[in-house]
Amino acid sequence: MSGTQTGSGSPASAASEATQIVFGTDGWRAKIADDYTFVNVRRCAQAVAEYVIARGEQSKGIVFAYDRRFASEHFAAAAAEVVLGHGIPIVFASQAMPTQMSSFEVVQRKAAAGIVITASHNPWTDNGFKIKSPTGAAAGPEMLTEIEGLIAAGAGKAIETRPFADAEAAGLVERYDSFNAYEKFIGTNLDLDRLRAADVDLLVDPLYGSGATWIPRLLAGGRIRVTELHSERNPYFGGVNPEPIPPNVNEALATLANGRFDLGVLLDGDADRSGLADERGNFISTLQIYALLMYYLAEHRGLRAPVVKTVNETSMAERLGERYGVAVYEVPVGFKYVGPKMIETGAMMGGEESGGFGFGMHLPERDGIFTDLMLLDLFLREREAGRWPASKAIAHLHEIAGPSSYRRVDVHFDRAVYPALKDRLLVELPQRAPRDLAGRPVVRTQTLSTNDGFKFFADDGSWLLVRFSGTEPLVRVYTEAASVAAVDANLVAGEAIVRGG
Repeated sequence: MSGTQTGSGSPASAASEATQIVFGTDGWRAKIADDYTFVNVRRCAQAVAEYVIARGEQSKGIVFAYDRRFASEHFAAAAAEVVLGHGIPIVFASQAMPTQMSSFEVVQRKAAAGIVITASHNPWTDNGFKIKSPTGAAAGPEMLTEIEGLIAAGAGKAIETRPFADAEAAGLVERYDSFNAYEKFIGTNLDLDRLRAADVDLLVDPLYGSGATWIPRLLAGGRIRVTELHSERNPYFGGVNPEPIPPNVNEALATLANGRFDLGVLLDGDADRSGLADERGNFISTLQIYALLMYYLAEHRGLRAPVVKTVNETSMAERLGERYGVAVYEVPVGFKYVGPKMIETGAMMGGEESGGFGFGMHLPERDGIFTDLMLLDLFLREREAGRWPASKAIAHLHEIAGPSSYRRVDVHFDRAVYPALKDRLLVELPQRAPRDLAGRPVVRTQTLSTNDGFKFFADDGSWLLVRFSGTEPLVRVYTEAASVAAVDANLVAGEAIVRGG
């Protein structure tokens, strides 16, 4: 039987229902109990349901997943009850799942869409709402624009719901656990038995997220020795943001520095992003990971299909593209741009600076677990070629792809002033553009196609990117250069531009 969710009718309820919901580079995210409320989650779910119904695809159903954040399972259930209230059957995760499992299930089941309750790598105080398209990729700009319009148009309207238990009893809810099917699926592109047989000590850090236990289980039963940190659920994430970069992963890096392990692989809070460290505990940047994966696919697997990268990804991609005859396509920040471009170009790989990588042989969406296993396969192949330990293989990459140092700084601002600050700086930043980067003259300025930042290029190929986050109240300053000293100098210049110094 159906129910109606209308709110209390009080001014506070009305204000909450009128919250403007905008999907950034990867979903809508907000602070729990501030803008991220059950009312607003239901509004998002209603818009997705209306979008699916408008296309006559309600019989295909919608896949639901959620992460380990505070109350994620309850927000997911609330969203599911709205979809069920619109007569759409659902497939609902039996437990917290890596985000990419929703993509996997959408593709396998030919579902109309996927909904994931997660804020990915955001602070523990946040939660979020991601949407997957029928291809399994992140919903693209056109789909999101239409859904945002439906959310706005539905403000103040009654929201139809159906109790979860009632719908499940009626056969409209199917529970799923993707592990066995996913293991079989990735086994078509990776020799898991070969990975399991490796005489290697592997450290895994899922940062308390929904990817915990997945890699140890996938590699179980062989010679490889896998140790996992932070496997338990901890919605506080140990006091760090669950993004697999320092200082959040310093415990894993220190553990590796003790010399017991051959390699360290990392995951973010919802396991769709990857991280890497060598046997000495040296953190490997996400730009280096992109180049390593591109090298792996071209050198070890003989693939020559195009690759897709975001504007804040490495220039090593172009150098490797020239070496192997691989076309490189650049898109704005966000996998909602990467995934569709991968499909359009038949790309073998797509990636973004934040550590998200997708593969044409796999899914047009990020998958940190699959990426980590691909990296393990790469280093085992490099060992067979005499380039071991891992640090030696990474040095070889730079011998053929050129030097690369990289760092990102996030400049935080108060949420209340952020929108006005963004509007002002987007006008002023070009006027304060640097004349040089670490002593090298700036030869070109690029306005990002999404109009949310600028990229400055020096004559030696180094670059500085200033970009406003689409998911948090901060400005990100990125740079890639040939040396650590140049990176440090560029970041000082970038922060000064943002702060008006």
